[in-house]
Amino acid sequence: MSRRRAFALLLSLWAVGPIAAHAADWKPERPVILVVPYSPGGGVDAQARAVAQELGRIWGQPVIVENAPGADGLIGTRKVIGMKPDGHSLLVQINAITVMKHIPSSKGFDPLPDLVPVSVFSQLPGVFVANGSVPGKTMAEVLRYCKTAANPCSFGTTESTARLQARQLAVEAGLDNMLVVNYKGGGQLITDLVAGTVNMSIMGVTAALPHYKSGALKILATLGSKRSSITPEVPSAVEAGFPSMDTVTWYGLFAPKGTPKNVVDAIATAVAQAVKGDATTKMFTSLGAEALGNTPGEFAAMLRKEGERTDAMVKRFPLE
Repeated sequence: MSRRRAFALLLSLWAVGPIAAHAADWKPERPVILVVPYSPGGGVDAQARAVAQELGRIWGQPVIVENAPGADGLIGTRKVIGMKPDGHSLLVQINAITVMKHIPSSKGFDPLPDLVPVSVFSQLPGVFVANGSVPGKTMAEVLRYCKTAANPCSFGTTESTARLQARQLAVEAGLDNMLVVNYKGGGQLITDLVAGTVNMSIMGVTAALPHYKSGALKILATLGSKRSSITPEVPSAVEAGFPSMDTVTWYGLFAPKGTPKNVVDAIATAVAQAVKGDATTKMFTSLGAEALGNTPGEFAAMLRKEGERTDAMVKRFPLE
């Protein structure tokens, strides 16, 4: 190798080195905003705050959770899309983001092309619950009762994914007259479930747990293929004979489109570290959530799979 070529090679290595180091060492230069497009106090908000606390510790910068609820998460999602793509503005979202383009009020707007998947920090199965007075000790028995009940059974939901699941379940169980009742918030839904105004629903296990312990609600199945660590006595939906409900809710971070790859990778690395922290471990354990902290590529693959599943369900059960 000539001296000139050797010198050129050394220069190129010297140039790449600092860039690679800069990519690996990226940290925010000011407070980071984590937008949660749902109401304070819910499961999404609680997990986001635990992750924010750990990220703040790792980065040495405040990570501020900002709630922007409304329109099934669309308001907060749009807000992040319009923010500067420099790693200082992030979105917390769940599977429901794949349904947005199908919601009539969204007029076909699909937020995913304007966002970059960063990392899923946890996943948590929902639970199928029924009012404590509804006859039946299993999910199958409750649905059989609804098939012959004098009055149509009702299924309460708070977001579009649950509405799709409810309609799919009604078809599979042969409940042609089941009523799907849409609620704006989980608080009113639980109040009506406990009162018997609606018969059943799908929700987070922690929201149902106090009423399950008191006997006001029955938890009859955990969605997915695994039992919850909080209610190990409750069978999974797959065990209960409902393989179509083999699904869990994931909780992930997105960045605005245009965020540099090295910044996205650095945030994902920090998330992987954050999910092992004291605040997140305590919160995830209390909810029965599973810590994840995967890579942007792995998250993108999860999004594609969820999108295909959602598209198929909406084609079969169009949202009104």
